[in-house]
Amino acid sequence: MSVTVEQPDTTKRRPPGRGRSRHEGVGRLAAYLVSPSLLVLGLVIGYPIVSALRLSFVKSIEGIDPDTGLITRTSAFSLENYTNIFKGDTGAVFWNAFWNTTTFTVVTVVIETTIGVCMALIMNKAFRGRGLVRASILVPWAIPTAISALLWRWIFAADGVANDVLHANVLWTTEGFQAWLAVVIADTWKTAPFIGLLVLAGMQVIPAEVYEAAKVDGASGWRTFWRITLPLVKPALVVAVLFRMLDVLRMFDLPFVLIGPHKASVETLSILSWYEMNNLRFGPAAAYSTVLFIYVAVVAYVFVRVLGADIVGRGIERSR
Repeated sequence: MSVTVEQPDTTKRRPPGRGRSRHEGVGRLAAYLVSPSLLVLGLVIGYPIVSALRLSFVKSIEGIDPDTGLITRTSAFSLENYTNIFKGDTGAVFWNAFWNTTTFTVVTVVIETTIGVCMALIMNKAFRGRGLVRASILVPWAIPTAISALLWRWIFAADGVANDVLHANVLWTTEGFQAWLAVVIADTWKTAPFIGLLVLAGMQVIPAEVYEAAKVDGASGWRTFWRITLPLVKPALVVAVLFRMLDVLRMFDLPFVLIGPHKASVETLSILSWYEMNNLRFGPAAAYSTVLFIYVAVVAYVFVRVLGADIVGRGIERSR
């Protein structure tokens, strides 16, 4: 008769409900290492935002001192900087700028996305001189916006190249729809290569075997684009479109330099904020900036939620 002696379990049992952790204290160490960067971001980004938000509630009250006869200015916290935006003549100016900002964003992003995808398809092809084509396409994006605006201002001058090509005498830089169209053309020329560059980066990681399989199955070029290329480059394309939307919503320098100030057809929310600040009305300027900040944040949130832009790499975390 054999007797089996049960050995005691010497392995350390983990309390129930506690997740498995191979490296204790890694999260705390990571927080310590990231804290200097977070502190710098808080000072560079967080403090200006809080300061502008506080300033947007400050209303300057001007008066005349009865004793000295001098103009005095006092400050008080009030909501009038926001309420005045939406009423009277100020409200009409605001909604005009809001409409210009929105139309610039929608029209330019749609056109730039279409042209940028076409550029990416061309740059992705293997042909002689491909490097030169890629470099030439990216040149407009590398030019500073103010310099680009000056270039297009010369093109759209009364005796410029645009009128010579069209055999017309259009006053592009005066008030009217032609000024709005000039800004759209100049912005498309400058920033469509940006979308093309990001889409090209997405195309570079698509395996060639996928296209070979589609070719064996008899898929046409158009069907291959819609069924393979576009779905696989969607993450890069969505991020590119989001960045361009956020950039156009803050547009200031291109219409300001190309068309000039005080042109209602190209006024944006950023230009209105600059007007108020230039006239030393810092409270209303901060209010315009805050409204624009909220508008940009809402657009970015809706865009991410609707199209599922993977900005912070959540897809990678879920795959792990």
